Amino acid sequence: MLSSAFKIALKIVGEYWWILAPVALFFIFKGLWLDYIQSKFINNLKWSVLEIKFPKDVKKTPKAMEQIFAGFHGTEGDPSFTEKWFKGELPVWFSLEIIGRNGDIHFFIRTQEDFRNLVEAQIYAQYPDAEINEAEDYVTSLPPKIPSKDYDVWGTELILAKEDAYPIRTYPYFFEEAGKEEERVDPLASLSEVLNSVTPDEHIWIQILVSPTDDKWKEEAEKLVEKLIGKKVTRTPRGMMLEEVHGWAEALRETLHEFFFGRSEEKSSLKEKEKSLESLMQFLTPGQKDVVTAIEKNISKLGFKTLIRFIYWAKSDMFNSANKAAVIGSFKQFNTQNLNGFKSNKKIKPGAKFLFKNRRNFSRKLNLISNYKKRSFPFRSFSSRGFVFNTEELASIYHVPGRFVEAEALPRVEAKKKGPPSGLPTE
Repeated sequence: MLSSAFKIALKIVGEYWWILAPVALFFIFKGLWLDYIQSKFINNLKWSVLEIKFPKDVKKTPKAMEQIFAGFHGTEGDPSFTEKWFKGELPVWFSLEIIGRNGDIHFFIRTQEDFRNLVEAQIYAQYPDAEINEAEDYVTSLPPKIPSKDYDVWGTELILAKEDAYPIRTYPYFFEEAGKEEERVDPLASLSEVLNSVTPDEHIWIQILVSPTDDKWKEEAEKLVEKLIGKKVTRTPRGMMLEEVHGWAEALRETLHEFFFGRSEEKSSLKEKEKSLESLMQFLTPGQKDVVTAIEKNISKLGFKTLIRFIYWAKSDMFNSANKAAVIGSFKQFNTQNLNGFKSNKKIKPGAKFLFKNRRNFSRKLNLISNYKKRSFPFRSFSSRGFVFNTEELASIYHVPGRFVEAEALPRVEAKKKGPPSGLPTE
């Protein structure tokens, strides 16, 4: 039977190659053209790497950083057809970075120069005493040949365990649950300690790429909520068409089944029961209701397409595998069993097994380094490598550690800066 199908397929290709070939070539050259025009666009962008030093006595919670990200969302917008296909334009993205090097911790934001004023204005609005300076791009400190016999590197990209609609554990859990300030636990405290503990010959670099997104992710989340509570899922025109096709196929299958085997009364009664239940919300357990509430709260805030990657590199004789586990462990504190959490992307991290594993792991390390240095945002393959975070989730993983985080290597503004007295003579 398979050989007959193969012969039929070959016959179709042989007779209609003059139609199939142009279609195949169109899709091949479509991708190649987009790669070319978008690479040209990216190469012409001008960037600024801003280092941020925050006041020593920070009393604000990550809510302030959430407001900053809400300001960043003003850059949201997709390129038009002409801008995308003829100019190669891409949506705006920022890189939020935390690095540990030489025993010090540094906070950076990499932005297009066109949006530097926006970034600075949003930060100063929440932290008037902060210092923002343009810095030399630290990625130039990477050895020219790495990995090598002298240097080793490891890294990965983090993905979510469930759909984007399920939230991770966010900063209100750490800050508001404690009540008293002295009892608060900053979610970045453990990561700060890890970065603070590295030796001068070790480097841990964390990169959080964010791009403001529209409300399409909320529509998918609303469908998930409807499914969880048993409501009839709202259908789009495309979904209705696919459902209609599926309905015809299902009707044909049931007709043939009934002709050969008779009518299935059990299946028919089950469908009637499903249709009679407009909503199952009243039958949900307290835990299930909490999940639905958490999802609805999660999609009530602005969203960002997000990709998290990190690399750990050091001299080969100083390379400590425990550090990569420590960084992943710092992100695992945001995980919950009933909602969402982080896990490593197995397709990205070094750790390939079986065939040509050494060559494949070496290639993965090179790709990680290249993508980190370029701050590469995979817009075209985003669904398999990134996720959508709202402003609260972003503020939970990137914010100013409070004064109760006692990491000695955190850069702080030691003294408040004030303007000159108003009565000072000008001549």
